[in-house]
Amino acid sequence: MHRRTFVAGLGALWLPSLARAEAPLAENPFGLGIASGHPTPKSVVLWTRLLAASPTEPLAGPFAVDWTIAEDERLQRVVRHGQATAEPRWGHSVHVEVDGLKPGRPYWYRFAVNGKESPVGRTLTAPESNERVPLLRFAFASCQQYEQGYYAALRHMAGEELNAVLFLGDYIYEISWGRNHVRHHDAGRPTLLFEYRNRYALYKSDPDLQAAHASHPWIVTWDDHEVVNDYANDLSPTDPDPRQFLAIRAAAYQAYWEHMPLPMSMQPKGSSLKLYDRYRFGDLMELFVVDDRQYRAHNACHAELTRDRLLVDCAERLDPARTMLGAAQEAWFADGMKRASARWNLVAQQTLMAEAGRLTKDGKRAFWGDGWDGYPAARRKLLDAVAASPVKNTVVVSGDVHSFWATDLKQDFATPLSRTVATEFVGGSVTSQGFTNERIKPLLRDNPHLRYGLGEAYGYGHLALDAKAATVSFRTVDDVRDPKSGIKTSAQFAVEAGDPGVKRA
Repeated sequence: MHRRTFVAGLGALWLPSLARAEAPLAENPFGLGIASGHPTPKSVVLWTRLLAASPTEPLAGPFAVDWTIAEDERLQRVVRHGQATAEPRWGHSVHVEVDGLKPGRPYWYRFAVNGKESPVGRTLTAPESNERVPLLRFAFASCQQYEQGYYAALRHMAGEELNAVLFLGDYIYEISWGRNHVRHHDAGRPTLLFEYRNRYALYKSDPDLQAAHASHPWIVTWDDHEVVNDYANDLSPTDPDPRQFLAIRAAAYQAYWEHMPLPMSMQPKGSSLKLYDRYRFGDLMELFVVDDRQYRAHNACHAELTRDRLLVDCAERLDPARTMLGAAQEAWFADGMKRASARWNLVAQQTLMAEAGRLTKDGKRAFWGDGWDGYPAARRKLLDAVAASPVKNTVVVSGDVHSFWATDLKQDFATPLSRTVATEFVGGSVTSQGFTNERIKPLLRDNPHLRYGLGEAYGYGHLALDAKAATVSFRTVDDVRDPKSGIKTSAQFAVEAGDPGVKRA
C-alpha cells in the first residue's frame, strides 16, 4: 500500500452533536481506513467504519456496505463477496467474517458504499494446523500516544513481510501527558461512547497507522489506556465508584470493538468483552493472547490509589489467591499449555512479566504494583503452566513499559540460578515516552534475569520463528518527532529451541 493512498483518503472525523439533524456520508466514507484481523486457516475478519460528511452531526441511519475479497491485488480473481450493514448502534462499523478461504496465502479486499470504494487492503490466512511451516514472522508493538510522536515506525512495519501484527495494548490514550508534543488530542479525557469513538477516529486518521492495518492482519489485545490509566477490573484510580466506572468501561469496550478487526463473537455485552483467544500457525507455533486487565484482582494494598504505585513490604502482594487473569482465563491458559503440540508457544500479553524490583534508599525492594510484580503468585501460576507444557519452547512478547527489554523468565526469581522456563521480549513503544537509560541501569544491576534494557528509543519488535530458533530484532526509529524518520535494528537476540533464555544474535 502506498502512503499517498491514505493521505488522499482522509475524511472528517465523526463528532457529537445535540442537534437532531443527520449527516450524509463523507466524500470519502472510508477516511479511517480498512483493516483485517483474527486470521485462521480458513477465515479472516475484515473491518472498516464509515464517516459522516459533517464533523458536527451524526451519520444518518444504516448503510449497506459491499465487500469483495480476491486472490490478486487487482481483485480480478474474486473468491468471496457480499454485503454487510453498518448500523448506527455500533458506530457504523463493519466486521465481516469471511470463511471458506485457503490456508497460508495472501488475499486482497475492498469495501464499497453508495458507489464509493475504499483502498485495497492485503491480508493473510494462517497455515493449516498440521502443515509443516518453515518460517513465521510477526511484528509486536504497543503504546502509541498520538501527541508524543509520529507513527514512522508503523510506516516501516507496513513494508515488512509478516504473518501478522501483534498489538499489545494502549492503542489510544485517554489522557494528555508528556512533553514536547508534536500534535494534540482533539478533546479532554473521554468517558462517554461518542467521546471514545472520537478518540479512535483521531488516531485512525493517521496515514501510517492506516497503512500498517491495510498491509497485514492484526491480532490485538488491550492494556489500560483504552479505558483509563491503571484500572484494575472494576476499580479505577480516577473513578472510585465502581458502578460509575463500569459505565465508562462499557463505553470504552464498545468503542474498542467498533474500531478493531474482531469477530462478532467478541462483540461486548455491557461492560464485558471476552478478548483472550488462541491461534495456531501450522505445526510451528501456537499463540496465546491474554487479557490481564478485565479480570484482575485490585492492586495490592490499594496501590492504584497511591501516586507512584510502588509497593514495599506489602503482605497482600504475596497473597496466593490474587489473580491477574481471573480464574476462567487461568484455567483456559493452563489447559491450552497442557494440550500444546506445536514446536513453539508464543504468549502475547500486556506488560513486563519478569520481576523488576528496585532497591529503596534503606535497602528494601520495591515493586510496581500495577504490573506482574504486583501479582507474583499469579505470575508463578502462569509460569508453572508454561513449565508443565509438553512444548518446551515458549516466548513471551510484552508491551506497556515504554522501553525495550529481553529477559529470562523463571519460576523463582529470588534464585538467580533457578531454571529459566521461557524468554520474554518487550518491544518498546511506538511513540509513548518512558524510561531513560539512567533509570534502566539500576534495574539491570539489581535483577540479573533482566538481560537487556533500552530506553529513550521508539519502535517495535520483530520476531522470526523457525524450527531451530526464535530471532527477535528491536527496530527503532531515528527520530520519533519526524514522520519521515528512518529505522534501524538496535539489538538482536536468538532463543535456541530446547534452550530457553536470552542470547545475543
